[in-house]
Amino acid sequence: MSNKPDDTIESRTSDLRGYIDSLEMQERLYKRTLLIVVMSQIFGGAGLAAGVTVGALLAQDMLGADSLAGIPSALITLGSAAAALIVGQLSQRFGRRSGLATGFLAGGIGAIGVVIAAVCNNILLLFASLLIYGAGTSTNLQARYAGTDLAKPKQRGTAVSIALVSTTFGAVGGPNLVDVMGRFATSLKVPALAGPFILAGAAFILAGLVLLVFLRPDPFVVAKAIAEAQEKDQGYGSDTNSNILPTNNRGIIVGVTVMILTQIVMVAIMTMTPIHMIHHGYGLREVGLVISIHIGAMFLPSLVTGVLVDKVGRTAMSVASGVILLSACILAALVPADSMLLLITVLALLGLGWNFGLISGTALIVDATHPATRARTQGNVDVLIALAGASGGALSGMVVAHSSYATLSIAGGILSLLLIPVVIWSRSSRKMEIPENMPL
Repeated sequence: MSNKPDDTIESRTSDLRGYIDSLEMQERLYKRTLLIVVMSQIFGGAGLAAGVTVGALLAQDMLGADSLAGIPSALITLGSAAAALIVGQLSQRFGRRSGLATGFLAGGIGAIGVVIAAVCNNILLLFASLLIYGAGTSTNLQARYAGTDLAKPKQRGTAVSIALVSTTFGAVGGPNLVDVMGRFATSLKVPALAGPFILAGAAFILAGLVLLVFLRPDPFVVAKAIAEAQEKDQGYGSDTNSNILPTNNRGIIVGVTVMILTQIVMVAIMTMTPIHMIHHGYGLREVGLVISIHIGAMFLPSLVTGVLVDKVGRTAMSVASGVILLSACILAALVPADSMLLLITVLALLGLGWNFGLISGTALIVDATHPATRARTQGNVDVLIALAGASGGALSGMVVAHSSYATLSIAGGILSLLLIPVVIWSRSSRKMEIPENMPL
């Protein structure tokens, strides 16, 4: 009897040690996951640059019509939408490793198909291959979620930002290799504009292999196991379909809206800028430089953005996204076409506004979802984002063909303004705080 208090203290001490050990293990797995994601994103960034830089130019060359130059962007984003759904479902069922690796490998196959289509001058094969190539661009974005699976709530913005900033290395380098890859393609008797897709095919396949080989243990599987253990401790039981699971529908709606609006504005103006530049006498080298700076602005500020999202707040950064995108659109509508410096400024602001919106919106989605259904929800969200981008890409060519680049920019500015009332609505009832009992 006299030893019972000591036994109780020893038991509690043992439980505490076990809890601390589990936290330390989670932190180690979190850091290891981020390292693997960074490695894959470097390759993935190089892969997505091809479609952004020369997709519209390749279609214009093969179709001979400016009004159809937005089709590649639309097809890539439609393929991205389908892939987002599939990758989300695969990740939910089998884990991030299977879902992300499948998406990247499919994107690599699509890029190879684009090269073959250019050689054969086959429009139908080009369109089909661009759809499949979209899987790589979608997966490159979905990989950001893998970094958040084991992150604590106050680490989520930073986790997203680390995944995105690593994309910069490949994404900025890709457009600047347009001339080099064009000459390489020509030496292989392949059209010069297909050259960047050779790089994209190799890059996406390498990204998929990195995840397939090294992303063990799977962060999403571990996160679900931790969440189930937490629920049992809190008395929820293990029924992952129970209505008691914490979900913030308002947070999901606001996060989705922020990312959709920023995606439409960014894709629409980005898609038509290369065409706008070519029409005013610029060459592929200048186009590559402008797009590389744009992509750099999309990803490079991420480390700072993530910290701001975690410290300043999700909604404040969403408002900042709208203001920056509005500034970019106003400048795009007014900038003289012969000013390279101002064009670079427009595309840099466009990328920065998208960066703010994507990271703050992603953090809102992660905060508002439960690990048991999180990957599926994230996949569905990215479907909507991709469809929004497809609409922006397809309509951008028609708007410019029947009006002007300035008109397109003004329309983008109006959409950017819509972010403000969305954020006001999000604050109109209760603050969107992370529930104290929300697992992970």
